[in-house]
Amino acid sequence: MSITPNETSYLWQQACLILKTKLSPAVYNTWVLSNPVTKITEGESGFDVEISCQTAFHATNLKRNLDKEISLALEGVLKKSVLIKYVIGTGTQNRKTAVDGVDKKEVSAPLFSQDLLRESEQQRVQWRAYKAGLNPQFSFTTFAVSSSNEMAHAAAISVAKTPGLAYNPLFLYGEVGVGKTHLMHAIGNEIVNNDKNNSVIYCTGEDFTNEIVQAIQTKKAAGFKYKFRSTNVLLLDDIQFIAGKNAVQEEFFHTFNALVKQSAQIVLTSDRPPGEISLLEKRLRSRFEAGLMIDIGKPTFELRTAILLLKAKQAQLELDIELARVVAEKVVTAREIEGFVKRLRSEVELKNKSVTSELVLGLIEKNQKRTRRPLINPGKAIELIAKNFQVKQTEIKGKSRVKHLVEARHIAMYILNKDLMLPLTEVGRWFSHRDHTSVLHAVNKIQEQILDDELIKKEVGQIRSRLSIVEN
Repeated sequence: MSITPNETSYLWQQACLILKTKLSPAVYNTWVLSNPVTKITEGESGFDVEISCQTAFHATNLKRNLDKEISLALEGVLKKSVLIKYVIGTGTQNRKTAVDGVDKKEVSAPLFSQDLLRESEQQRVQWRAYKAGLNPQFSFTTFAVSSSNEMAHAAAISVAKTPGLAYNPLFLYGEVGVGKTHLMHAIGNEIVNNDKNNSVIYCTGEDFTNEIVQAIQTKKAAGFKYKFRSTNVLLLDDIQFIAGKNAVQEEFFHTFNALVKQSAQIVLTSDRPPGEISLLEKRLRSRFEAGLMIDIGKPTFELRTAILLLKAKQAQLELDIELARVVAEKVVTAREIEGFVKRLRSEVELKNKSVTSELVLGLIEKNQKRTRRPLINPGKAIELIAKNFQVKQTEIKGKSRVKHLVEARHIAMYILNKDLMLPLTEVGRWFSHRDHTSVLHAVNKIQEQILDDELIKKEVGQIRSRLSIVEN
């Protein structure tokens, strides 16, 4: 029995809601939204599902890289097992043949047209960036430069042009929100774009630690070592996270030596210089200090203005330079600027407002009221949030990956950062000393869900009400 087109569309939308939480925005938008489910047929033991793909390249890569995630999402919606068939195009009048598990049809466009070759190469670059863990939005063209970061920017470009030869390792440090992670991703994206033969790995100190633990538990240490010691470029964010973890530092020491020996590029970031990272082994500290270390300072007023204009352009918002200067006077970090642009965009898109001085000044005023408002302390907030979800405080602060605990933890992090105005690093200390990038991921996720999910929006609103935090 075939499911009707309307029912198919609805079921696919429900599956997309699941996939959106599992995949990065770049992968979701590029590979999922553009290749929808167009046919569902119910069989005796499950469902046969057809996904219409733009090109054979899309079909092959979806099957190879996302088949498991898509299958699980569809099974979660259909409540039965699914068998996916990837089809080129949507027209049923086209003749199709099965090749290597992927259906192909005859197409009228020339097989090796310049447009198809160009599109195919762009898609390959996107996949290389995705597999490396890179964010395509972080590039050198979207990075604003001023006196506070020009040396770091110049060094990053040099490393991207000649990885392993310019500065190795490159160690960037500075406070949260000064652009360390942006530059690191920009290096990776530039290398991926310029040389398909260079393998790149981006991960955080926490990711590196978790992979080591998992490799030991599953007796796959050899695979872990091969992955990290055979790459051409290793980008490790928040290296301070491995300090004090003896087994992790031991493994990274040998990984570092192996990569340097084969002239592979290493880029590290931290919130402080190596000499100030407590519990970091001396042998690692000396190796970090042997490379180029650059302190990235807080953005100047001019830089904040430039960042604001760049972010607004990325968000397709027309922001007058005078209004940008007004905002730049009130915000002090790139992260705050990014948050402001997101709020401005939500006002424009969801409420159909225009970017006016009244709207911009109103958002600034709301932000200032928030910072002045007396709020309860973090410990009390976590206690009340735990009660709201009927879980223990130790569970919400811990590292369990059970779904309802993760949701409660993410909302708690969001409240502490956005309403209690705690820095990301301070929030992380309340939750088993997580690093600021993990907290930032949680905060951004809840911020997006509040816009898209009415249930999450209602849940956060109720918690704020109980905590006497009223959204202005």
